[in-house]
Amino acid sequence: MDKTRRNLLRSMAITPVLLGSRNLFTSPLDNTSATSRLQYSVNAYTFNDLLKSGEMSFFDMMDFAASLGLNAVDLTGYYFSGYPKIPDDKTLFQLKKKALQLGLNISWTGVRNDFTNPDKTARASDIELIKNWLQVSSKLGASIMRIFAGKGKYEGYTKDQVKSWMVSDFKECAEYAEEIGVIAAMQHHNDFLYTADEVIDILKRVDSEWFGLILDIGSLRQGDPYEEIEKLAPYANYWFIKELVYVDGVAEPVNMKKIATILKDTNYTGYISFESLTDGDSKQIVTSMFNDFRSEYEKG
Repeated sequence: MDKTRRNLLRSMAITPVLLGSRNLFTSPLDNTSATSRLQYSVNAYTFNDLLKSGEMSFFDMMDFAASLGLNAVDLTGYYFSGYPKIPDDKTLFQLKKKALQLGLNISWTGVRNDFTNPDKTARASDIELIKNWLQVSSKLGASIMRIFAGKGKYEGYTKDQVKSWMVSDFKECAEYAEEIGVIAAMQHHNDFLYTADEVIDILKRVDSEWFGLILDIGSLRQGDPYEEIEKLAPYANYWFIKELVYVDGVAEPVNMKKIATILKDTNYTGYISFESLTDGDSKQIVTSMFNDFRSEYEKG
């Protein structure tokens, strides 16, 4: 085989690999021509009282998700026995096995942290907590883990000062997230970052593909929530859909048509998780939300 032919065959073999690897870690902001393909999950906080009382287990939650036709479950860290201590591998692998049997993914885990705390030692402890649970997430096969900004109590400091150390803490988490292979994603929670612009500012300052955003439609409570959601949508790695949104701080039922339109306009191709916070039968509420959303989204 002559040299020219060998080089041609080599370049043909390598080209698909290079083309495929170019978008391996695509930013949610990058344009894509792929058809929007949603996956559906349910968040454990929906069953907060039942999980805390022991009336429901993660296994029961998985059975419900599978029966409804969801694709995944969000297993929040603090419903594991012994939290914040990490579960043993046997516990985690039993959950993975159950998910496999039901055809589900475990897409998400989440912990509590407070990076608004002026106490550097306390924040260091929360960083260690996040690192430990990123390991748990990896063992479960979850691709994303929820973390918070904080509770918004920072007496004696300006908000800009808090943001400065918060960004530093998030960067450390993102660096470890990259090592583990699980995105550390901030859920804005109406407790420190109240507007879309504030959230976007933090995302840009951390500036890591391993630090993401969980878009919580119920935690944008200033002005028009749909305008705020639309601002955040291009940055979202994961969505929480709740039954209520807040217009100038006043609760009203979510308009699924508006949410579906925003998702289509941004060509979102990831997970949507349903989370119920209101009184009533949580399973019925989630079922209704799921059916209502899917009906709107699948309209031509």
